[in-house]
Amino acid sequence: MAWSTHEVFNQVAVLKDYNLYATDTVLQEAVEREGAAWHTAALSCHGALLGEEATIHLGELANRCAPELTTHDRAGHRIDQIEFHPAWSKLMEMLYAAGVHCLPWAMPRPGAHAARAATFFLHGQIEAGSLCPTTMTFAAIPLLMNESALFAQLQGNLFSRRYDGRDLPLAQKHAMTIGMGMTEKQGGSDLRGNTTLARRSGSGGRGEAYALVGHKWFFSAPTSDAHLVLARADEGLACFYVPRWRTDGTRNAVRIQRLKQKLGNRSNASAEVEFCDAEGIMIGVPGRGIATAIEMAAHTRLDCVLGSAALMRQALVQAIHHARQRAAFGRSLIEQPLMQAVLIDLALESEAATRLALRLASACERAAHDPLERALWRIVTPAAKFWICKRTIVVVAECMEVLGGNGYVEDGPLARLYREAPVNSIWEGSGNVVCLDVLRGLARETAAAQALLNFLTARAGSDTLLASAVGELVACLQKRDAEQAEARWIARQMILLLQATLLAEAAPQYVAEAFISSRMGSGTAVFGAAAQQLSVAQKEDLLARAWPCD
Repeated sequence: MAWSTHEVFNQVAVLKDYNLYATDTVLQEAVEREGAAWHTAALSCHGALLGEEATIHLGELANRCAPELTTHDRAGHRIDQIEFHPAWSKLMEMLYAAGVHCLPWAMPRPGAHAARAATFFLHGQIEAGSLCPTTMTFAAIPLLMNESALFAQLQGNLFSRRYDGRDLPLAQKHAMTIGMGMTEKQGGSDLRGNTTLARRSGSGGRGEAYALVGHKWFFSAPTSDAHLVLARADEGLACFYVPRWRTDGTRNAVRIQRLKQKLGNRSNASAEVEFCDAEGIMIGVPGRGIATAIEMAAHTRLDCVLGSAALMRQALVQAIHHARQRAAFGRSLIEQPLMQAVLIDLALESEAATRLALRLASACERAAHDPLERALWRIVTPAAKFWICKRTIVVVAECMEVLGGNGYVEDGPLARLYREAPVNSIWEGSGNVVCLDVLRGLARETAAAQALLNFLTARAGSDTLLASAVGELVACLQKRDAEQAEARWIARQMILLLQATLLAEAAPQYVAEAFISSRMGSGTAVFGAAAQQLSVAQKEDLLARAWPCD
């Protein structure tokens, strides 16, 4: 007997087969502004590939079928192998083909960092887990470039655009990935508490071999071809290059104890490991391992900003797409004044985050020669990691609410975006850690800090709200006794001022004015307050800038 209880209607079509780059006006403007227009064709091709239904499905598959650890083979031999779903390899192949792991180092030119950042931003909207080994490889390359003998052996694999996920000695592979191993049970963010020991295998010192004994509580991407690891040598804490396979072709003594059952993406693997006389090579200055790790962290922190801005962007796109197709109370959601106000505010937040992330990427290229660029790279990047990553959590939650119950189920994309949103606030320095790092940067980089304050003061000009906000920041920085307790406020104020400045310089005037009037002051008002001063035409234009489709 054929019958049905109801007709299915007023459901929103799945968003697929669209070009992530061609539909992002703000990203296109930022790419051109930061000197990466030469990469536009590649970004458009990559944006089209990522938006294909098949690619979106790869992201879903990689997160539905989590990696599995096998510590021993059936004969009892230790193998420590992790099996990934084939979708993972295809996603990694896309990242490597686009050069996200190496582009600015392999092909240095003006705008290269912004070009790479834009590609990273696009990929993060479709699948975030595969960005983890990619960003660590990217951040490790400049450290390894300082080790001439070691880098000569690795350069071909590091700069290869052909991803190679096979678990083989490096000599048998055409590409490689690099992970990080810093955190231990007892220390967490306090790396000075690390207890892993490194014993000299020969004369010792930079570029020499050591045997490591100890553990790491979080070992990111454990199947990487090598990890950069902190361990305590005779010279003090040092950084070591620890390969997955020894130079004699045997597997290195890095024992995977278990995989972490973590919140967020399921596609990537994080592990607990132990070193049982694992072979490692000291890199960086002996006894300066934490400083070496911080050099790497500067790049990974920027990628945290980019990754969070990507999650924000994808959530916004899904919310506007839903609101344009879904009807309630007699008209489409996008026509409802209160819903429209919320979406406009979310669009402002996303645009400000995108512009700031690309601006910080370009600052990396000029940080060595310009005090302001140095300030943006050394001081503002950790502040941005704090603020953008925090805002992403509430933005994704608000976008999920736009979809209602449909947003809360795992069938759609919002649930995965929401599970992923908190990780960038925690990884590579939680909120308090990075805000204290902002204070260290302000104290140690006095010329850069002054250049930053001068820039903000000049850009504020006669704008009453901006000038008042800059004055509050300067006054707070002069209160040395209360500085640490106010580190989060300092970081937030700094980022809001820079975002306002970037919008005033590059966005339509009404966009900048709406952002400034709604953010200066508390800076944490509930979404939906920014649209009050906008005309009907401006509201429509802002939403069309955010998502021109449907």
